[in-house]
Amino acid sequence: MAGNWTKLTVTGRTPDLDDICAVMSMLDNGLMIEDYSDFKLNGMYGDLVDDSILNADKETVRVSIFVPEEKNLFEYRSHLEERLGALGISAEISVEGMREEDWSESWKQYYKPIPLGKVTIVPAWEDYSAKEGEVVIKMDPGMAFGTGTHETTRLVMKIMQDEITGGERVLDVGTGSGILSICASKLGAKECFAYDIDPVAVNVARENAERDGCTNITVGVSDLLKNVNKDCQYDFAVANIVAEIIIRMLPDVGELLKPGAPLILSGIISMYRDDVLSACASLGYSLIREERENDWVALMVKKV
Repeated sequence: MAGNWTKLTVTGRTPDLDDICAVMSMLDNGLMIEDYSDFKLNGMYGDLVDDSILNADKETVRVSIFVPEEKNLFEYRSHLEERLGALGISAEISVEGMREEDWSESWKQYYKPIPLGKVTIVPAWEDYSAKEGEVVIKMDPGMAFGTGTHETTRLVMKIMQDEITGGERVLDVGTGSGILSICASKLGAKECFAYDIDPVAVNVARENAERDGCTNITVGVSDLLKNVNKDCQYDFAVANIVAEIIIRMLPDVGELLKPGAPLILSGIISMYRDDVLSACASLGYSLIREERENDWVALMVKKV
């Protein structure tokens, strides 16, 4: 391969291989899969097989992608941690080609101000002068997913800029770094409730909201909708997770939404678009808007 590449590997259990591959393929379709569970030695060529294959753990699989140096490796790793965690998959993520002690700082060189329509996402450590009418979000994602560089985040923010008109109560499921709730707050939402299954992400989201001066954001730990504030109905909801989890959440989220409230669904790779839309249709949701970037899809649906 030309240029510098970093090998990013997920090591997990054999029964989880399909789900691991699905999550990895959201980042890159060139997967290197090491799975010896079905390997059987037959015939006369046993002495030609490497001992490492003969002795490989049949219960363990490894799936790798190669990340070019111009990509945000930190965002890739955070994506894997959050998506695999949401699926309940216990796996180890390793990076080959970068010293671990350099990890926490090296990714910052790729994170620069990102203009997204009238919103600009700015690294928390950079000085930045806002232009007239520009909405600035200061972000330090820590170890949570969501810097604004990933397609799933950009697609949601593109829709939110058009659909949030002010005064809404917003529900953010799988908030990660809190970037979408902060965006909603700065676009005029009255109140935002942001939840994530990962306590580390919740702490990061809370710190980011405080840094941006968004006092109307409540952040909490929740496995999907389990611990969501159910004392009110929401005018607007967003779930930037994965297709399988979205489908699992759909039957319950409708009870939390006001009639006709927009629901934005993202984190959907294009091959699963129809599955999500089918699940939506079965529950009475209609597709109102669709945005695409590369292999990613964001859908806005409503019960009308």
